[in-house]
Amino acid sequence: MKYKITVNSKVYEVEIENINSRPVIAFVDGDRFEVMPEHGDQSDIRKEADEIKNKAEKKPFNPNQPAVVSQSPNLALNGNTQTAPLPGTVIEVFVKPGEKVEAGQVILVIEAMKMKNSIRSVYSGTISEVLVSAGQSVSHKQALIKFAETGEASWI
Repeated sequence: MKYKITVNSKVYEVEIENINSRPVIAFVDGDRFEVMPEHGDQSDIRKEADEIKNKAEKKPFNPNQPAVVSQSPNLALNGNTQTAPLPGTVIEVFVKPGEKVEAGQVILVIEAMKMKNSIRSVYSGTISEVLVSAGQSVSHKQALIKFAETGEASWI
């Protein structure tokens, strides 16, 4: 690999054949040099790394440890939301809070890769909150609509 190195305001062109070989062969402005790095002994570095790893806190493995269950802050995981099936930009929103929708009804349009995708409600129910607006970028599985009450689910 070739490098340009500046030492005392003078620029040198340095080419290194193999940085992992010992000694390292370097050509500086066409002159050949054999360089032995200060920390050339990799075993010392490995010993230091092992010492640091051994000092780290070790926790015993318990295969019968109870699972920790917590409420997810991600609305998409709460069960009463409509999520984005693909990343893109919201072009138009057709629903408002308080409005009743049927499963299969188009609730908004997401543009992805210059294609407009109609997003249909998977639930019948009442909209409690619209979490996105036109022009907003959304990611995959981001919550779009929150339902106050849901009826029968539909997987169209």
